[in-house]
Amino acid sequence: MNLTLPRAARRALTTAVAVAALGALGACSSVTYEATPVPVKTPAKSSAAPAVTPQACDNATQSYNPLPSLPTRAEITDQRMRDILTRGYLRVGVSADTYLFGANDPSTGRLQGFDIDMARAMAKAIFGDPSKVQLRVITAADRLPLLEAGELDLVARNMSMTCDRWQKIAFSAEYYRSGQKVLVGRTLKDAATLSLQDLKGRKVCAPSGTTSLTKLEQVKGPEVVTAPTHTACLVLFQQGKADAITGDDTVLAGLAAQDPNTVVTKAPAITVEPYGLGMNKDDVYLARYVNRVIADLEASGEWKQMYDRWLAGPLGPAPKPPTPVYGRG
Repeated sequence: MNLTLPRAARRALTTAVAVAALGALGACSSVTYEATPVPVKTPAKSSAAPAVTPQACDNATQSYNPLPSLPTRAEITDQRMRDILTRGYLRVGVSADTYLFGANDPSTGRLQGFDIDMARAMAKAIFGDPSKVQLRVITAADRLPLLEAGELDLVARNMSMTCDRWQKIAFSAEYYRSGQKVLVGRTLKDAATLSLQDLKGRKVCAPSGTTSLTKLEQVKGPEVVTAPTHTACLVLFQQGKADAITGDDTVLAGLAAQDPNTVVTKAPAITVEPYGLGMNKDDVYLARYVNRVIADLEASGEWKQMYDRWLAGPLGPAPKPPTPVYGRG
């Protein structure tokens, strides 16, 4: 497709995207930040209870029942939670390059986004202070090993809940529902409603080695284009070498926020990606505590405020929060 921006402006925008991506990998948060993966140690077992035996998984979004209400500090007897209270801060693994969900703001040096707000909300509930959180930048591959090793209390990094992952870690209740969608240029005919199936003969980009690429390759019609990352796909799009990009709507929302010439289509998602906060599989009490916080955020309207702050612009009005599924053994 031909962009309406002059060549110089397009080159400047492409450079800005590249700089933002690099900045996300090298800046620090206002609390505590580690730009390199946290070393994996020998898995630590919670002292609160014996190891939890994974139950049969019929629904990956099913989590543990929330606590009836948030207990006071004195009322918490679970040893794992007592250890967190004694430490004085929450350790949360996050992304630094998922724009709008977890990314560095080059102008402030702070990590920000929907997932960062979730992490701070948990710290506020536990300590009464949203700054009592150590944000550790990790890769997607780090998420499970670091939770299994007890190096992190939580992971808030747009992580899909799956039955396979439940065998290794525990999840909160679902706090956001994503799905694979399409980003196209605003000038494309019927841009707001196009689906992958409508892009016959057009070049559609997805990162190599992703489930988004796998799904794209299963659709007849589009010409498949690959790149190392979604940011690299955006560069190809801006250079006129791709007509569309496919991926989770959360990722595409970040790309759309960087390039006003694009729009995330409102066509139905072709996959369902339920996001949950991850934790060590033995931390059942922590999961119940976190589920209480999530339920309270949704009931108070704070969840919607977080959505509006980060996602309403590129994705439209806030949907209803995901319906929680409780009752895990």
